[in-house]
Amino acid sequence: MADATIVHVMRHGQVHNPGGVLYGRLAGFGLSELGRSMAERMSAHWRDVPLTHLRCSPLQRAQETLAPTAALFPQLEVTTDERVIEADNKFEGMVFGGSNRALRDPRMFWHMRNPLRPSWGEPYKEIATRMRAAILDAAVSAGEGGQALVVSHQLPIWIARSSVEGRPLVHDPRRRMCTLCSVTSFTVRDGVITAVDYTEPVADLLPAVKGRRFKVGT
Repeated sequence: MADATIVHVMRHGQVHNPGGVLYGRLAGFGLSELGRSMAERMSAHWRDVPLTHLRCSPLQRAQETLAPTAALFPQLEVTTDERVIEADNKFEGMVFGGSNRALRDPRMFWHMRNPLRPSWGEPYKEIATRMRAAILDAAVSAGEGGQALVVSHQLPIWIARSSVEGRPLVHDPRRRMCTLCSVTSFTVRDGVITAVDYTEPVADLLPAVKGRRFKVGT
């Protein structure tokens, strides 16, 4: 039996977003000061892990989160992978606010017709398919017995985990177990994902969330 390969999928750090925009795939949203602190802390977390492959979403916040860790492994080239990008979302660029006013915009009603798909963005099944393919490719690149680090986004990571664990892809966004800079690790053996683990290395840096309300997407 082949030695297991581990693919660690890390969510990016906190984003500078004072306007409360649902930024999705929009350009220009980098890490906040706290987000940069999270990224630096994570580089210390990975320092003694024998990583053999680095992969990242093309979005700025993901690239900035990986950068301090990538600097510790100059022998590894960072692979930019579109398959681990944030999910597409029709509400991108809108501001929800405390009253979730974007959901009451008549122009958006059509996009909310089917929350099971969901109709407002990229179908969950398509996210699961692309994420699984990227994770398995990262495992191949890491090599048998190696360890890969992939930086992605909350919804894609959660959908990948739910798919592997056989749970419904339809879910309440408030119940996702995927905090900022958390790590969801997939064990791969002979091309099959056999286990999933989850850790929160910077839990002490996470900002308090009060009165969280439903939002479409992440």
